[in-house]
Amino acid sequence: MKTIKTQVAIIGAGPSGLLLGQLLHKKGISNVILERVTGDYVLGRIRAGILEQGFADLVREAGVAENMDKCGHVHEGVVIAVNGENHRIDLKGLTGGDVVVCYGQVDITQDLMEAREATEGLDTYYEASDVQPHDVKSDTPYITFTHGGEEYRLDCDFIAGCDGFHGVSRQTIPEELRTEHERVYPFGWLGLLADVPPCHDELIYAKSERGFALASQRSPTRSRYYIQVPLTDKVEDWSDEAFWEELKKRLPAEAAANVVTGPALEKSIAPLRSFVCEPMQYGNLFLVGDAAHIVPPTGAKGLNLAASDVATLYKIMTKVYETGNRKYIEQYSEIALRRVWHGERFSWMMTNMLHDFGTEVADAGTDPEMRQRFMDSELSYFMNYENGRRVIAEQYVGLPYEEVKE
Repeated sequence: MKTIKTQVAIIGAGPSGLLLGQLLHKKGISNVILERVTGDYVLGRIRAGILEQGFADLVREAGVAENMDKCGHVHEGVVIAVNGENHRIDLKGLTGGDVVVCYGQVDITQDLMEAREATEGLDTYYEASDVQPHDVKSDTPYITFTHGGEEYRLDCDFIAGCDGFHGVSRQTIPEELRTEHERVYPFGWLGLLADVPPCHDELIYAKSERGFALASQRSPTRSRYYIQVPLTDKVEDWSDEAFWEELKKRLPAEAAANVVTGPALEKSIAPLRSFVCEPMQYGNLFLVGDAAHIVPPTGAKGLNLAASDVATLYKIMTKVYETGNRKYIEQYSEIALRRVWHGERFSWMMTNMLHDFGTEVADAGTDPEMRQRFMDSELSYFMNYENGRRVIAEQYVGLPYEEVKE
């Protein structure tokens, strides 16, 4: 078995693992990344495209913002359409200047990959199999894995589990010490990616009697659209033509008229769930992003919550290595979870307000019609009162990152 050493071992080469590695490197903290699939497979994942102000600033701090700043599109507002009536949320005006950046997860991942590959001394092991953390409660944790037919042992001080919902990191925490909260929603999102111009300058979240729809974008020439579908639907049930026809019926008339159709580059159905694992730390193992929490994409919070985890862990690691004091690691789970629960609640709220739940009973003693009236009333408040729109805006652009206490 070949033994290698580093300060921080990172499991997962998605955007959170790569961003953490780049930030740590900037502070002189060595790190090695292990990824079970190929780099091309990682880049093939079609995911989020809205970056909070804090995430964009973090990418700049990592020194990987050139393409984002050149090709990303700043959005100062977002549109919520209710039965054809548009309500614009003025993000910049309601938050005192904060905005979001439209820049695809694939693009940010590629930028981070290229930056890492161009930096001497930053090793990434793609197609690493049998990855298993050991002795994470001790001061000498390590990871065993296989790469290229050879067995490895990676000695480290800390392990960052950035390996997603199905990864090994969360399972390393004993089941009796984990509390997992989950809400599975009774519908999914059918998404279609196409090389067509967006139907609107800003994102449109549309609620209609036919169900939810989202008009999103990746660039001036590439659009991403979603519609709410039953969990029983399959991708093959939906031709491109059927998707475009249904999308137009759910969007406001002006936006629907501007929809340019085209062949799907990618089409898939994603189930929606809210999930949180507590705690997010076990000894010297730290869970980051989807390894610890999942949100329905309605609030654009998945990738952004992962980024705030990265920011917290990066600040803690910096303090640990600058001071030689490990006391700071005790703050990780508490700080990270505070922001996670804010994001979970916002995503849950947006999902509840904008989707059709059919006959599902949400709470004991609450019939579906009564629940729908509650949601309609809540949506009316948020859309028609400035303070309500401000609540949406402040959470959409992202709450401030919390600092680590001395």
